Amino acid sequence: MFAMYGYQPCETGALETEYEKIAVFAADGQTKHAAKQLDSGQWTSKLGSGEDITHSDTGALEGPSYGRVVLYLRRRRRTQRPAETGSGSS
Repeated sequence: MFAMYGYQPCETGALETEYEKIAVFAADGQTKHAAKQLDSGQWTSKLGSGEDITHSDTGALEGPSYGRVVLYLRRRRRTQRPAETGSGSS
Protein backbone atom coordinates (compact mmCIF):
# COMPACT_ATOMS: atom_id res chain seq x y z
CA MET A 1 0.00 0.00 0.00
CA PHE A 2 2.75 2.49 0.89
CA ALA A 3 4.39 1.94 -2.52
CA MET A 4 1.32 3.54 -4.11
CA TYR A 5 2.32 6.72 -2.28
CA GLY A 6 5.95 6.60 -3.35
CA TYR A 7 7.49 4.87 -0.32
CA GLN A 8 10.34 2.42 -0.84
CA PRO A 9 12.11 0.15 1.68
CA CYS A 10 15.19 1.57 3.42
CA GLU A 11 17.73 0.24 5.91
CA THR A 12 17.05 2.21 9.09
CA GLY A 13 14.85 4.73 10.82
CA ALA A 14 17.72 7.18 11.14
CA LEU A 15 16.74 10.74 10.27
CA GLU A 16 17.49 11.71 6.68
CA THR A 17 16.22 15.26 6.25
CA GLU A 18 15.44 14.82 2.56
CA TYR A 19 13.09 11.85 3.24
CA GLU A 20 9.80 11.15 5.02
CA LYS A 21 9.93 7.79 6.84
CA ILE A 22 7.44 5.20 8.05
CA ALA A 23 8.13 2.31 10.45
CA VAL A 24 5.95 -0.79 10.04
CA PHE A 25 5.42 -2.98 13.12
CA ALA A 26 4.36 -6.64 13.01
CA ALA A 27 3.79 -9.57 15.34
CA ASP A 28 3.04 -13.19 14.50
CA GLY A 29 3.33 -12.45 10.78
CA GLN A 30 0.67 -9.72 10.86
CA THR A 31 1.07 -5.98 10.47
CA LYS A 32 0.00 -4.32 13.72
CA HIS A 33 1.00 -0.66 13.54
CA ALA A 34 2.79 2.06 11.60
CA ALA A 35 4.55 5.16 12.88
CA LYS A 36 5.63 8.26 10.94
CA GLN A 37 8.88 10.12 11.51
CA LEU A 38 8.57 13.83 12.21
CA ASP A 39 10.93 16.49 10.83
CA SER A 40 12.67 16.51 14.24
CA GLY A 41 13.56 12.82 13.98
CA GLN A 42 11.00 11.82 16.61
CA TRP A 43 8.14 9.51 15.68
CA THR A 44 4.38 9.93 15.88
CA SER A 45 1.74 7.24 16.28
CA LYS A 46 -2.01 7.05 16.50
CA LEU A 47 -3.01 4.73 19.33
CA GLY A 48 -6.56 3.58 18.77
CA SER A 49 -9.08 6.39 18.54
CA GLY A 50 -7.08 8.57 20.93
CA GLU A 51 -4.77 11.43 20.13
CA ASP A 52 -1.44 11.02 18.39
CA ILE A 53 1.56 10.41 20.62
CA THR A 54 5.18 11.34 20.02
CA HIS A 55 8.04 9.02 20.92
CA SER A 56 11.79 9.41 20.62
CA ASP A 57 12.39 6.15 18.77
CA THR A 58 10.52 3.18 17.37
CA GLY A 59 11.76 0.91 20.17
CA ALA A 60 9.45 2.74 22.57
CA LEU A 61 6.47 0.89 21.05
CA GLU A 62 8.01 -2.53 20.53
CA GLY A 63 6.38 -5.23 22.64
CA PRO A 64 3.42 -7.61 22.74
CA SER A 65 0.81 -5.09 21.53
CA TYR A 66 2.53 -3.84 18.37
CA GLY A 67 5.31 -6.35 17.83
CA ARG A 68 8.57 -5.03 16.47
CA VAL A 69 9.66 -2.94 13.50
CA VAL A 70 9.93 -5.23 10.50
CA LEU A 71 10.30 -2.59 7.79
CA TYR A 72 11.33 1.01 7.35
CA LEU A 73 10.08 2.90 4.32
CA ARG A 74 10.99 6.29 2.91
CA ARG A 75 10.05 8.71 0.17
CA ARG A 76 11.67 11.92 -0.91
CA ARG A 77 10.09 14.96 0.70
CA ARG A 78 7.95 17.02 -1.57
CA THR A 79 8.84 20.67 -1.72
CA GLN A 80 5.94 22.98 -1.09
CA ARG A 81 5.33 25.75 -3.54
CA PRO A 82 5.26 29.21 -1.98
CA ALA A 83 1.82 30.78 -1.74
CA GLU A 84 1.11 33.16 -4.56
CA THR A 85 0.85 36.81 -3.61
CA GLY A 86 -1.19 39.54 -5.19
CA SER A 87 -4.29 39.26 -7.29
CA GLY A 88 -2.43 38.43 -10.50
CA SER A 89 -4.07 41.28 -12.41
CA SER A 90 -2.70 44.74 -13.21
